[in-house]
Amino acid sequence: MTDFEPTLSSEKLKEATGKDWDQWLEVLDQAGAIRRTHTEIARWLIDDQGVPGWWAQSITVGYERARGLREPGQRADGWSVTASKTIEVPVQKVFDAFEKESIRDQWLPEAELHLRTATAPVSARYDWGDGSTRLIVGFEALGPAKSRVALEHEKLPDAQVADRMKDWWRERVAELKELLEKG
Repeated sequence: MTDFEPTLSSEKLKEATGKDWDQWLEVLDQAGAIRRTHTEIARWLIDDQGVPGWWAQSITVGYERARGLREPGQRADGWSVTASKTIEVPVQKVFDAFEKESIRDQWLPEAELHLRTATAPVSARYDWGDGSTRLIVGFEALGPAKSRVALEHEKLPDAQVADRMKDWWRERVAELKELLEKG
């Protein structure tokens, strides 16, 4: 039995790849994956084991977590955190709450966002502060007056900062919801 908490169940993994977590961990250990990079492991899974790309990435991350090579939220370029919220307003209003500084300042005070790219009202990418971290935001219409915002703050320097930012973003999207729904 695995001694880590995978994000995918062994049942789903076996259904998709023919092996469960215990089997994949054993196969990867036997292949010397502990001495390989993330990219090398994923490439080996695709090329030598015939695992489709998304599943290869998921298995690689799971292996790295199980063997203590990666913690939840850790990526090759730092740490990332996510937050999301369903809000009872049209998606354009949620998009505007990020794009229009006069609205953004009401729920995200003192945040320095520098727009990189945006596709209204679907997505936006920002440099955060000095540009060492990034914010990626997705917007989804769930109906004419219901939307979901999902964000990822990436390239954070360490687990402690990631923990603080996860809590902070949860508070901020709750504040955004309150602001927009009160109208």
